[in-house]
Amino acid sequence: MDNIIKRIVLILVITAVSLLITAQLLKPQIASYIFSHALEQNLGRDISSDLPDGLHVLICGAGGPLPDLRRSGPCTGIIAGDKSYIFDAGSGNVRNLVLMGFPFHKLEAIYLTHLHSDHIDGLGQLMIQTWIAGQRQTPVKIYGPKGVTKVVNGFNTAYEIDAGFRTAHHSEGIAPPEGAGGVGIPIAIPIKYPDASATSLLPVSQANLSLKAILVSHEPVEPAFGFRLDYKNRSVVISGDTKFDDNLLAASQNADLLIHEALDPEMILQMADVLEAKEQNHLAKVFRDVPDYHTTPEETARIAAKANVGELLMHHIVPPLPIDLLETLFLGQAKEIYDGKITVAKDGMILSLPAGTDIISHSSGL
Repeated sequence: MDNIIKRIVLILVITAVSLLITAQLLKPQIASYIFSHALEQNLGRDISSDLPDGLHVLICGAGGPLPDLRRSGPCTGIIAGDKSYIFDAGSGNVRNLVLMGFPFHKLEAIYLTHLHSDHIDGLGQLMIQTWIAGQRQTPVKIYGPKGVTKVVNGFNTAYEIDAGFRTAHHSEGIAPPEGAGGVGIPIAIPIKYPDASATSLLPVSQANLSLKAILVSHEPVEPAFGFRLDYKNRSVVISGDTKFDDNLLAASQNADLLIHEALDPEMILQMADVLEAKEQNHLAKVFRDVPDYHTTPEETARIAAKANVGELLMHHIVPPLPIDLLETLFLGQAKEIYDGKITVAKDGMILSLPAGTDIISHSSGL
């Protein structure tokens, strides 16, 4: 019996060693196969070709200004039928959009909720991507609050030299100079907070789509906007940065999906305490200032409940949550306030709302 066991062990060892030697010898071939397969699966991918008609949300940035390995700067991609839209342009947005297969060639416009740095710091790279990958013949339209023209013109100036290099290298057929950059378009909206009628219907060239800007409260950042999209009886609301806001509550009524910012003040104040203990009082002051113009997870849940929304996706997550275990601490009592589905957003999430249904399906694009 012992001899049989020894023989079996010997055979297994010889087999394992043989496999390891074979793997080492074939490593270049294996690597080449993996690389070729990855190219076939991902390069030039257009996720919209696999999606049914409806509204589809691509989370290209779920975080705020603090470093978070799971969440880039704020960015939300929307596919509505045969058109696409991008809301906010936080850092890391382009890499995520490309990896997710966002259809830049179908992009109608970019919308900025407000002009804080974490919402615009990826705008230059995004303009380049929409120009080359989107095959644009005219500058991309960038809607936003007062000041958006100045911001966009600044990015145009900063990237002007780069754009010239790309045209010279790739030819005007690939990088037409008249398509480089963007054009800033201020959103006109009544400034009568908290007048619940403070919404503005934005011009879109797509049938069956309604896109509204919503005045929200993010003082001293004024104006700041949220947005509501309605397409074939499916609806998505994006809050932007705001504290609890009656305009947003009114505009969110009966929406299928509310994408709302969320900040846990207790966790942020704990961070301030640590900074003060390390005698970094200037940074501690910033952390203590931040909660007063954001929405807590419980307040976000209260808006979702009062507005009777179908599902709540918490976005612009502050502070960073590097592990799922921290989500319970972050949410606090939110699930006791709103009895619908609550999800804490991460980069790469895709939420699909097919037209003619009440379904919201979740998948990952990264």
